[in-house]
Amino acid sequence: MNKLITSTQNPRIKQLILLKEKSRQRKKDGLFLIEGKRELSLAIKGGYKVETLLFFPDLFSESEASALSQYNIEIIEISKDVFQKLAHRDTTEGVIAVVKSKTHTLEDLKLTTKNPLILVTEAPEKPGNIGALLRTADAANVDAVIIANPKSDLYNPNSIRSSVGCVFTTEIAIASTEDAIAFLKTYNFNIFSAILQESQPYHTQDYTLPTAIVVGTEATGLTEDWRIAATQNISIPMQGVIDSMNVSVAAGILIFEAKRQRNFK
Repeated sequence: MNKLITSTQNPRIKQLILLKEKSRQRKKDGLFLIEGKRELSLAIKGGYKVETLLFFPDLFSESEASALSQYNIEIIEISKDVFQKLAHRDTTEGVIAVVKSKTHTLEDLKLTTKNPLILVTEAPEKPGNIGALLRTADAANVDAVIIANPKSDLYNPNSIRSSVGCVFTTEIAIASTEDAIAFLKTYNFNIFSAILQESQPYHTQDYTLPTAIVVGTEATGLTEDWRIAATQNISIPMQGVIDSMNVSVAAGILIFEAKRQRNFK
C-alpha cells in the first residue's frame, strides 16, 4: 500500500515546495524536483538517485508507479491539490520525483574520446538559456559542457524543462572561469572564444583537434580572461540590422561547424 498525502499543508509537501522555488534550499539539501515521464526516465538513465516518487493517479497510474519501485524509490500517492502545488507546468504527466543532486566538478568530468569537443558557456543568467545550450550540446553529441561562473542554478525547474531532460544525460562540469581555463590548458585543448575583438570568421578555423568552443552572455559576452586564453577568437559574420543572436543559436552554429569538419563522428 503506497503512502498517501492529500494536504498542501503537510510539512513534507511544504519542504518540497521550498525545493521547487528556492535555489538555496536545493543546494542546502542536495536535492531537487523533476517532473514528467521523459525527464524521470532520463534522470534514471543518467545515473541520478531518485529518492521519492510522488504521483497523481488520475494522470500517472499506480501500476506505472509500482514499476519504478525496482529502483528502491519511495512511492507516495498525492491528491490533485498537492500535485498542482508541486507541479511547475500544467502539462506534467502526473509524476514528480525528488532527486539527489550531483557535484559536477571538473574532476568528475568523464571524457571518453581521444579527441574531445567541449562547449563552454560563461556566466549564463537565464535558466532557459542553460537548458537550450544543453539541448544544442546534446544534438551535436559533444563530449561535455563546462559552465563557468554560473549565475543560475543548474537544477532550476526552468533549466530542466528547457533542456528536455538533457541536463541528466550530458557530461557537465561547473567551475570558475580561472579553473576552467586551467583545465583546458592542462589537457591541451584549442580554445576558440566567441569574441568580436581580434577575431577570425568561425568557418576559417580548424576544429579537428581537441577543441573547446566558448560562448558568453548575449548582454556582455565573454570576460577578458577568455580573450587572453584563446587559441583564436572567432566570430559569426552578421548580415542583418542587429549585431547579436541568441546564445544557443550561436553555439549551435559553431559546434556544428566543428562536427562538420570532424565528419559528424
